[in-house]
Amino acid sequence: MSRFNLTSLFLVTSISLSFYSCDTLNKKDETPATDYSKTENWLSLPANGSMNVDVFYVYPTAWYKADPLEPDFCAIDNPIMLTGSQKAFNSQATAFETAGNIYAPYYRQADAAFTLTLPPAERWAVIDSIPAKDAIAAFDHYIKNYNNGKPFILVGHSQGAQVLLILLNEYMSEHADVYARMVCAYVIGYPVTAEFMNASKHLKFAGGADDTGVIVSYNTQSPSVAPGANIVMSGEIGLVINPINWKRDETPASAEESIGSNMPVDAQGNFGLIPNFADARINLAKGVIECSSVDENAMYQISGAMGPGVYHSFDISFYYYNLRENGENRINRFLEK
Repeated sequence: MSRFNLTSLFLVTSISLSFYSCDTLNKKDETPATDYSKTENWLSLPANGSMNVDVFYVYPTAWYKADPLEPDFCAIDNPIMLTGSQKAFNSQATAFETAGNIYAPYYRQADAAFTLTLPPAERWAVIDSIPAKDAIAAFDHYIKNYNNGKPFILVGHSQGAQVLLILLNEYMSEHADVYARMVCAYVIGYPVTAEFMNASKHLKFAGGADDTGVIVSYNTQSPSVAPGANIVMSGEIGLVINPINWKRDETPASAEESIGSNMPVDAQGNFGLIPNFADARINLAKGVIECSSVDENAMYQISGAMGPGVYHSFDISFYYYNLRENGENRINRFLEK
């Protein structure tokens, strides 16, 4: 497998040097949220929303500092982010296109290279400033103007997943009527810890394939990655559910049990179905999904910015069709109630 263009394929893993100003963590109250009444501030805004369920998608890091002197957060119309977010949408959000109408806002992002080096509390503060402010404003606008009382699914990856955790913690605690319509929140590529769940009593983590109103989360890596070596985890232990067999224990799910992955299939970076590609086994001690069926070196050639064996870029791609099936299943269970 040849090395593809990393910038065009997986901006989620782009790494660049950046330095935050001393007031970065205090910007939440200083900067107004983006205006989501403007259609140009939406990556995806369905024309009619004809399906009975909605999907609200928050893309992963799609922007990086091309120049260290750039601001700490990108503009809402940053060309790099616009391009990267569309590519992320095409490879991730489309897993749920059979489940519902997909709404996806643009939001001002933090540069990932620096935030990934921060301890969890400081990383949370950075994302809780401008990125989460935008995403929560977008979600509130969506609920008030587009949702029309429908059930909905939340989907986010990486920086988008952390943004969703903040939305779940802050917005849902104050809007029980909205939370009651949430089918599931797929918070993938960022650790959802027991400490977070214990502090957010209104939230529930998934226990299987069928429950609703719950959070689904996992991070993917090779069994060869040592404890603490996955920079995405920042030393935290996440709660995990297996995206193939939907168990919470360490029962392995073979690649043959997988419906299929959505992976690059040519040198141009086009994605396609690869059946029986990725297996999955929970490592409870590390708080991750371990995938042993793929070629670690080949995956590193495609997108190795997070380090060998860290499959962060493929969290959704590896289990794309299983996630699609599960989204449809949870919707059916929700509508049966």
